[in-house]
Amino acid sequence: MLIKRPLDVLPSEITPQPVYNRRREFMKAAAAGAILAATGCSDDTESAPDATREKFTSVATSRFSTVEKPTEYKHVTGYNNYYEFGTEKSDPALYAGHLKTRPWTVSVEGECLKPRTFGIEELIKRPLEERVYRLRCVEAWSMVIPWVGFELNALLKEVEPTGNAKFVEFVTAVQPDTMQGVHVPVLDWPYVEGLRIDEAMHPLTILAVGIFGEALPGQNGAPVRLVVPWKYGFKSGKSIVKIRLVAQQPRTAWEKASPTEYGFYSNVNPNVDHPRWSQETERRIPEFFSRRPTVIFNGYGDQVAGLYAGMDLKKYF
Repeated sequence: MLIKRPLDVLPSEITPQPVYNRRREFMKAAAAGAILAATGCSDDTESAPDATREKFTSVATSRFSTVEKPTEYKHVTGYNNYYEFGTEKSDPALYAGHLKTRPWTVSVEGECLKPRTFGIEELIKRPLEERVYRLRCVEAWSMVIPWVGFELNALLKEVEPTGNAKFVEFVTAVQPDTMQGVHVPVLDWPYVEGLRIDEAMHPLTILAVGIFGEALPGQNGAPVRLVVPWKYGFKSGKSIVKIRLVAQQPRTAWEKASPTEYGFYSNVNPNVDHPRWSQETERRIPEFFSRRPTVIFNGYGDQVAGLYAGMDLKKYF
C-alpha cells in the first residue's frame, strides 16, 4: 500500500530517522515524564519572562545584530529541540525547569597551554553583548532570538591553543535524574558538537548566557550554550560543560546517529537538501503555512563565506 505524505505536513514535523527507530523507548520515557507532570514535578510552558530569573541590566548591541523583529518569548521558550528532555517541541519547556544549573563549571582543555575551569558566575559577569540572530535548524524552521553572550574566541585565547588545535569539541551535560531523554539511546550521550578552530574563533560564534535580557531558561540551554548563527540549530549545543581543543575532527552526536543526513559542517545552505526534504525554504515560527527562501549562511555570508573558500559545500555538508 502506498501512503503519501500530506502536503501540509511540514519538514519541521518529520521525525528524524534515529528517533523513529527507537520510538517505543521514547514512549516509555515520555510516560515517565507524564508521571512527573502529574505529581507536580513539571513546569508549564513559559509564555512570559520569569520575574525571578537573573536580569542583565547593561547589555550592549552587537555590530552583527539584525534589525528584524524578535520572535515572541513564548515561542522562543515553548518550541524547542532538546532531546535530553523529550522529542516533542513542547517537552523541553515542560521538563527542563528541573535542570540543575548550580553549581556549574565549564572546563577548557586539550591542545592548549593553560587549560582551566570556568565557573558559571565568572562567565555570566563577562562583557555582554546582545546579539539578535535568525536561527535555523535542519528541520527548516527558524526564529529571531535576542541572545545575550560573549565571543567564544575570548575564552579560547585565555587558554592559549597550541598549533595542534585544529578543531574544538563541545560536550554537554548529562543529568539522568532530570533528563528523562538520556535513558533512551537515540543519540550517543552526552551530546557532542564540534567546529573547526577558525569557525570557533570567528566573532559570530558566541557562548550565550541569556535571552531577552535575562538568564537562559533550561529549555534554551541553561546556563551556557553555544550559538553559531550561520549553521543549522543542532550545531549550537546546549548546557555546555566541557570544551576540548583537539587535533582531529570530532565525531558529533548527529553524525554518529545518521552520517548521511547530518554532516559535520551543517552550514545553512538552500542548495544542499536533506536526504528526506528540501532545504530551499524555511518556516519562521509561529507562521504555519507561509514559507520563505532559505538564505545561504543564514544571511551572514559576507562575514563567514571566506571560511569555506575553495570547498565543495555539497561534499562538506
